[in-house]
Order: sequence, then C-alpha cells, then structure tokens
Amino acid sequence: MILRTQLGRMRQAVLSAASQRPLSLGNGRAVVSFTFDDFPRSASQVGAPILEGFGVRGTYYAAPGLMNSAGELGDFFIESDLHALVESGHEIALHTYDHISARSVSVSAFQADVRKGIEAVNELTGGNATNFAYPFGDVTFATKKAVGNMVTSARGVFPGFNGPEVDLNLLRANRLYGDVDQLDGAKRLIEENVRRNSWLIFYTHDVRPNPSQYGCTPELLESVLSVAAASGSQILSVAQVLADHRSDFIPAPISGDLAKITDAAVTSTA
Repeated sequence: MILRTQLGRMRQAVLSAASQRPLSLGNGRAVVSFTFDDFPRSASQVGAPILEGFGVRGTYYAAPGLMNSAGELGDFFIESDLHALVESGHEIALHTYDHISARSVSVSAFQADVRKGIEAVNELTGGNATNFAYPFGDVTFATKKAVGNMVTSARGVFPGFNGPEVDLNLLRANRLYGDVDQLDGAKRLIEENVRRNSWLIFYTHDVRPNPSQYGCTPELLESVLSVAAASGSQILSVAQVLADHRSDFIPAPISGDLAKITDAAVTSTA
C-alpha cells in the first residue's frame, strides 16, 4: 500500500509538471472556491442557498448526459436547475457530455465528448462556459495537453494550493466530503491558504443530511464557508477568479497536430 501511494504521488508530480499553461494571479488576497461536480440536484437546491446566504457563488461542473437521471449521488440536475443557478449568479462549467473518464477512451474520443459537452451546456444556458473539470479526476499526459487547447481552465482532483502562479491545464482541488467531523482538516487548508496567499479550491458532489461517500452534509458546507469568510479570504467562483485572464477559446478540431497524440498514449499513461 505504501509503495502504491508513493507511485501515485510520483505520477501526480510528473503529470502536474507536464504541459503546463502557467498564469500568475498576482499578490491579491487569498481566494477560496467551492465547486460541485456532476451535479446532483441537492448541490443546487441545498448547496446554492447556503452559498448565497454568505453572499457568494459557486461553480457547477455539468455533464449534460447525466441530466434527468439518478444514481448514487441522488437525482441529477434538470434543465430548470441550470437556469435557476445562472439567474442567481452561479457559474455553470464543463464536465464532458457523457461523464467519461479520460483514462478509458482515446484522446480524440475524449476531445469529442468535451466539445459535445461545451455545445450542450452553452445551448442549455445561453452562456459561454469555458472552465472544465475532469470526470473522476482522471487525467493523462495526452488529455492534459489536448484539453488545454479547448478550455480556459481544467480542474483535477490533485490536492493542494494554486498560486500565486497556477497551471490552467490542471488546477488543484481538495475534496469536501462527509460531515462536520471533517471541519478541522478544511480549516487547516484555509489557514495555510491564507498564509500562502494562494487559491484554494474545494470540490464535492451531493449536499444532503446523509450524503454519498462523494458528498457532504449541509452542516459541513456551511461550517467551511463560515471559516473561509472569517479568514478574510475572498470567496469566488472559478470564473470570477479568472475573469481578468479569460479568453474566448474556440475548440480545436480533432485533426492536425492534436490528432498526432496517439490513442495508445491514453492507456500507457493511465
């Protein structure tokens, strides 16, 4: 188990160093972002009002193929949830269309699903979403390079802090799972983020009194928000953090140089 953990950390370090797209956020105040993956209806119906109670907004990574379905995380979002979040000022972001793993398909197939997700989200919301998160946190060397050409930012699940210089091709993020017994760990992250004057991203899924193993309770979310607010940190969505650095990315066609990234690279680096 120790060897496996060490190998995992080594792979994270190498992936983090590869195909970087660096951006300096400068020396402003520490920032905390709250993000929701997939996203279950409880993340919008329960989570969003909690954020709004603090006067802040979150980022919701939506995979349109999950819309109107249900699973371990509970009921997934419906179209009206998207509109309600947009009207309230939250960010709708990208999470592929069919919620597929970058480690299970070819690079070209993954790009195609990312592009399909971009088109579907923007059609549903009338917006121009350009921030992305890897489903399951799965990323390979090839997909990190390829997706970086398609989006403003790509978020993973490697823990840690972003900045003052960040890698837009693989933003670091920290899980927010469980109940209030996990508050101390989140508090330590917030305190260290303030010390570093960096950007801390939390991610979770469902927000319910009895959450899945990938979600959190309303009490934990509210408690962590309270700690973040008391720390003096800015609490911003991913789009708000990158607002001054955003470009209107046009998805690159699956041809030319990107097509030279072989499908074998996906399985060989997974």
